[in-house]
Amino acid sequence: MDAYSACDIFVLTSRRTADGDHEGFPIVALEAALCECAAVVTRAGGPGVLEILDVPRPLPREGELLVRVHASALNRADIMQRQGRYPAPPGAPANILGMEIAGEVAEIGSGSRRWKVGDRVFGIVGGGGNAEFVVTRDSELARIPDRFSWEEAAAVPEAFMTAHDALVTQAAMRAGESVLVHAVGSGVGVAASQLVRALGGTCYGTARSADKIQRARELGLTDGAVVQDDPQIMTGYVQHWTDSKGVDVVLDLVGGPYLPVSIECTAPLGRIILIGLLAGRAANLNLGTILTRRLMIRGTMMRSRSGREKAAVTEAFARDVLPMLERGDVSPVVDRVFPLEQIREAHELMESNQTFGKVVVAH
Repeated sequence: MDAYSACDIFVLTSRRTADGDHEGFPIVALEAALCECAAVVTRAGGPGVLEILDVPRPLPREGELLVRVHASALNRADIMQRQGRYPAPPGAPANILGMEIAGEVAEIGSGSRRWKVGDRVFGIVGGGGNAEFVVTRDSELARIPDRFSWEEAAAVPEAFMTAHDALVTQAAMRAGESVLVHAVGSGVGVAASQLVRALGGTCYGTARSADKIQRARELGLTDGAVVQDDPQIMTGYVQHWTDSKGVDVVLDLVGGPYLPVSIECTAPLGRIILIGLLAGRAANLNLGTILTRRLMIRGTMMRSRSGREKAAVTEAFARDVLPMLERGDVSPVVDRVFPLEQIREAHELMESNQTFGKVVVAH
């Protein structure tokens, strides 16, 4: 009997008790180790389509690790995938969300020598993070600093890897430059504001509430603007902040009508990195401004990159950002922690747009 058929029998002939144990036939209990508990998307829809089920436990192949997940964090991609608007990448489970995890190495696939069983690791995965175990490439994990709990560690990978890649690798930000971050209260936005300060730059930001701007100031934001329905108001703020020079770099996590305004706010030779499309996938751009100011506009998406590219991002993060995290120069920001059994409530909070930092799920 293989792992999949054994798990199927276990699910059909057992049930979870109030204290989390299983009741069922003794012979089936012997097969329990072949299964894991996961938050499963049963169909496309709202948070109510998520159910806690027993599923087959994945097995590591050559160059992969099996990680016992102790905490994971939510991202907008999880919401969109649950709604049926964002397919899982090839090789990732389509019905188990979760793209950033913190845990310990449980099993090592053949040919992998980077880690040993018991090592504390975190990283970005293609999916499957909202489960007890996940399989990922050994080159796409980094060591968790000793000072972080599992929940704090889970709030790091997607936020800080994305922000560092956008600022340093894509935009080539230098000390002394100014950066404008849209959605500065998001996980990536909070990480970016801290990294800009740590790298010697000046960070400005936008958010949908004054509270988020104030909290971001406590983490290194120099100044910010509350933007509700009209992104055009940003131009006046940026002109004031920069003495009409414009900003050197823009991290745009919103897209839509924000992008043409970002172009107007950018200084000559500025770089705009498009990271998200929360406000829409289309925009009318002033090509003349892009041409005369010699601007660079680049889109970036971590999830669709090749394994080699993801490994390079992880390596750069471990080299540049891990020392900052260990020293306390930058830190993860957790809005709230939910147990895995309350994954629906975690998604509801994420969709409310009332969060500051990361929503974390404890396993």
